[in-house]
Amino acid sequence: MNYNEYRRKTKKLHVGETAVGGDSPVSVQSMSNIDTRDTDRVIEQTRRLFKAGCQIMRLAVPDAESAESFGRIKKALPHVPLTADIHFDYRLALECVRQGADKIRINPGNIGGEDRVKAVADACRERGIPIRIGVNGGSVSKAILARFGSPTPEALAESAIEHASLLEKQGFFDILISVKASNVYDTVTANRILAARLGEERPYPLHLGVTEAGTAHMGLVKSACGIGALLCSGIGDTIRVSLTADPLLEVAEGISILKACGVREGGLEVISCPTCGRTRIDLIAMVEEFERRAPLELREDITDKHIKVALMGCAVNGPGEAREADIGIAGGQGEALLFVKGESVRKLTEGDIVGELIKEINAIF
Repeated sequence: MNYNEYRRKTKKLHVGETAVGGDSPVSVQSMSNIDTRDTDRVIEQTRRLFKAGCQIMRLAVPDAESAESFGRIKKALPHVPLTADIHFDYRLALECVRQGADKIRINPGNIGGEDRVKAVADACRERGIPIRIGVNGGSVSKAILARFGSPTPEALAESAIEHASLLEKQGFFDILISVKASNVYDTVTANRILAARLGEERPYPLHLGVTEAGTAHMGLVKSACGIGALLCSGIGDTIRVSLTADPLLEVAEGISILKACGVREGGLEVISCPTCGRTRIDLIAMVEEFERRAPLELREDITDKHIKVALMGCAVNGPGEAREADIGIAGGQGEALLFVKGESVRKLTEGDIVGELIKEINAIF
């Protein structure tokens, strides 16, 4: 079943050249961890991230100098969808709209009176720019905390709806919403509550993520659990994996989560066994080498194709898995049998396996 057949029905919005919501593919986002005022480094990092598969990039805009830098970055990267991340100061939002932002991330309840909300809503409407409301466990208003006692999932959902209503009052409906907590259960529950509360009358796309998820290892585990649970429930239109690590890893792992949940196809799907006492090749090192070399040595158009690669350690499950894959190997004693499209082709010596696999993939697919 295609994800669009059971996903929550949402409105399609456009963040620059990337569509979010509706029947558009679930997109992967990231955020620069470089001071926005360091224009050249941000531009270089953004280019690397988009080459790796990022589809929307977010930049922090805490002051006027950062807003000016945002404009220079947008001029250097006109086709890259850029989000201006703003808190409290509505004037920065207005300036980033003027500088060419493709999306504004701001919470209407935190920027002052109705006149300020109207100013931002009007500016974004005029340019066709969506606004993302982002509610985290640490940003729930004092009034809502007083009602719920703590940043519970119910409090997070209520806070998001409260912010959205301020934009709706101004006749603005190009809204994306995220509700995130550092706790997986709270994140999943809050999004399920929010999706139910919004219903069909408010088909706003939802941005998924577990905020402050942590290190490369634990953050990935938490993100995979939280984002994966929601995607498999039909909830979610765009994702960000938040890691205390290089944003390149956020993008790679975001793509992996989409593939593991069956939401995205294309590129390599690597099947490999956990190894056991029957394994007679160094499969762990081999898989690591393949994943390291493949992005660098495979043709660029390979990423548009779904290719299943099986790297198996022995003759028990190996031949069967390799036959079912598009290409694969089943290990033996210091060698492996190569399978291509279900057929046994030839034997490979252990030291040649990775290079020959890459060579075959480039030649056949």
